[in-house]
Amino acid sequence: MNALDAPSTVRPDEAVLILHEVVGLHAVQGLSLVRAWREHLGLTQEEVARRMDVSRPAYAQMEAPGVRPRVATLWKIAKALGVEWEQLREE
Repeated sequence: MNALDAPSTVRPDEAVLILHEVVGLHAVQGLSLVRAWREHLGLTQEEVARRMDVSRPAYAQMEAPGVRPRVATLWKIAKALGVEWEQLREE
């Protein structure tokens, strides 16, 4: 699945909103957007991994700094976190 095929609830003319606290975790502390959202939401890696039906180490790799998960993976993570997949995409 590529970015053009991914299910989206954000219209092309809408901005993707990322909370200030999440931006701070991402920009200031250097966390990936995936990890920043997880920490902002107060979830553990174990909780998110369980929601995704993957192991905790597999999930930990998905949120590691410098990792760029595929769109299909971002979509699954977003569903587990309760956010839009576009909010996890690093440009």
